[in-house]
Amino acid sequence: QVQLVESGGGLVQAGGSLRLSCAASGSIFTRNTMGWYRQAPGRERELVAAISSNFNYYYANSVKGRFTISRNNAENTLYLQMNNMKPEDTAMYYCAGTQGPIRTTPGSWGYWGQGTQVTVSS
Repeated sequence: QVQLVESGGGLVQAGGSLRLSCAASGSIFTRNTMGWYRQAPGRERELVAAISSNFNYYYANSVKGRFTISRNNAENTLYLQMNNMKPEDTAMYYCAGTQGPIRTTPGSWGYWGQGTQVTVSS
């Protein structure tokens, strides 16, 4: 069983930065694909960024060049650095993990955190 706990969300002005962290318990973190999803009210949950165990990357088009995903396997921690943030980045952000490859469908991910709220003011 893998447990995921997110932190680092908050309120930021447009153009600002935040860094989200996801602490993972369990010994299989290094073998998992990890990712960040977000869900805004009335919208579907979407994959923002992901990183596989062998360091393949995925970024949604809307965040390319602004967000960076990284992982520290020694500390079982996943990060999402968000720069030049926009009001449309406002959402609940979820850390997720899967034993398979990167897939964009939420049903393909087996592990989820509780989420951390990110709000970007204009």
